[in-house]
Amino acid sequence: MSFGEGAGSPMLLNAYVGAQQDERVIKIVEESLMEFSQLQIMRNVFASQWEEIAELIFPTSRNTFNYGSYNFPGQKKTDRQIDATGMVALDRFAAICDSLLTPRNMTWHGLGTTDPYLNKQRAVRLYYQEVTRRLFQWRYNPHGNFSGQNLVSYQQLGAFGTSGMFVDGYEDPFGRPGSGLRYKSIPLGELFLRENHQGMVHGFVRWLRFTADQAAAKWGIDKLPPALRSSLEKKSQMPFDFIHRVVPRTDYQPYRLDSKGMPWASYHVCIQGRQLMSEGGFRSFPVAVGRYVQTPGEVYGRSPAMAVLPSLKTLNAQKKTFLKSGHRAADPVLLTTDDGLTDFSMRPGAMNKGGMSSDGHPLVGVLPTGNIQISKEMMQEERSLINDVFLVTLFQILTETPQMTATEVIERVNEKGILLAPTVGRQQSEYLGPLIEREIDILSFQGELPPMPGELKEAKGAYQVVYTSPLSRAMRAQEAAGFMRTVESVKEIVAITQDPSLLDSFEFDTAIPAIAEIQAVPESWMASPDSIKKKRDARAKANAQQQQIQALPAQAAMLKAQAVVSKAGGGEQGVQPAGPMSQGG
Repeated sequence: MSFGEGAGSPMLLNAYVGAQQDERVIKIVEESLMEFSQLQIMRNVFASQWEEIAELIFPTSRNTFNYGSYNFPGQKKTDRQIDATGMVALDRFAAICDSLLTPRNMTWHGLGTTDPYLNKQRAVRLYYQEVTRRLFQWRYNPHGNFSGQNLVSYQQLGAFGTSGMFVDGYEDPFGRPGSGLRYKSIPLGELFLRENHQGMVHGFVRWLRFTADQAAAKWGIDKLPPALRSSLEKKSQMPFDFIHRVVPRTDYQPYRLDSKGMPWASYHVCIQGRQLMSEGGFRSFPVAVGRYVQTPGEVYGRSPAMAVLPSLKTLNAQKKTFLKSGHRAADPVLLTTDDGLTDFSMRPGAMNKGGMSSDGHPLVGVLPTGNIQISKEMMQEERSLINDVFLVTLFQILTETPQMTATEVIERVNEKGILLAPTVGRQQSEYLGPLIEREIDILSFQGELPPMPGELKEAKGAYQVVYTSPLSRAMRAQEAAGFMRTVESVKEIVAITQDPSLLDSFEFDTAIPAIAEIQAVPESWMASPDSIKKKRDARAKANAQQQQIQALPAQAAMLKAQAVVSKAGGGEQGVQPAGPMSQGG
């Protein structure tokens, strides 16, 4: 199976060589090369900006954005960097995106159906729960390498504003199809995008390099152009240029079993030989593209680094000046008179005779180095701006202000959700949505998903992604913040009026579990309804017993009083009143 045409078994056609190429194949090759040329021209201005950014904060991507560029393995790429603030901020930006959108330690999305009736069916809910479990199982399988490639995608998003994640079925080291998923974050220098009329990425050209030996292993020796065969015979390690083009199929026929039954056409073309190496297709678009923000009329996104590129360049220049000032302060330039000392020694403990006048004035002075503190303050201003744009400052608030009430913490989370939702939240719809769709398509084709319930089959398996990531919770924090603000206000009124019944307006049994969910409290840490009932019953019983204990002194006093009264009443009945003796006694 060739890389880029996974999605199950690729539908490969015979590659035609030389005079055997028919008109259709020649047309495909010419269209592919023409589109590649046009997409290069449309991307050149972006490439120049990306190169500037790479020099400052992402040096591993230097000299990779233009077709034909080549880097010798191990080539030094950090020689343009003086200050590392931008590079550190980029790494933190990637970590922030990963922790907000796709944290490995939690299930950051679920699945459900768009039909409210089906959502009430237990079998449907259990099905989607199992599908979600298997998605996460294969996604984080070591063979998939999702975590590492996803972090690279977030780095490209922060540095260049655009990222592309290729999702394919797993292949073993010998190229045989296996079960599971495989991820590859495509270097932006290799990726050339195209949009449809709705602004969605619906095609791409990827520039690749293979040696003749690699190309033979991928497509077979008989499909190599003459130039590559000659290189293969010489055991040459010279790389050759190839392109992988994926576009919507114009002759799509849904019920066919070959490549024409796939909505996306896939072509591999060798540029040097102008030859079609393979033709195939995809059932779903294989690349999930993330874009940070877009300018009207542009296909590629713009990044936080583009927004502060002037600050990054300024900080680099300021650091150079700062280092010069510090060097001069630590190892100062000495000033002497024209006929002053000529063999002045700077060795520690040295004695320089004649370095002081007879009246005690030094004959050697130090060149003023300027105010180094001003340089530090200027650099700090640029660093603060860079950290703000890369979202680093937002996550320093909770650590720098540890003494906060629960309400203040919720308010901070709410503020972060408001600020992050427009930009980082876009990745849920444009990047993660297509990613999940592609994963489901591959695993379904491999037979790795559970059987679908009958009622869901009738609905044609319609589903929607339900995000449960920390960012989704932060976006809901406004509800918790509003609830806590209202409770605080009512508490003040209760304190004034001494009327606790005002708190009866709140359904705490409903609000507290919802706030716990927003705050990412594990479900197992929260008491179940049965446990809550037992606790309340035990509390009510204990209160009743306490009330009885507290009432015992009063009851004892009452009993004592009753006894006294009873005793007094009984004495009166036992003493016969004096009166006339009865007659006949």
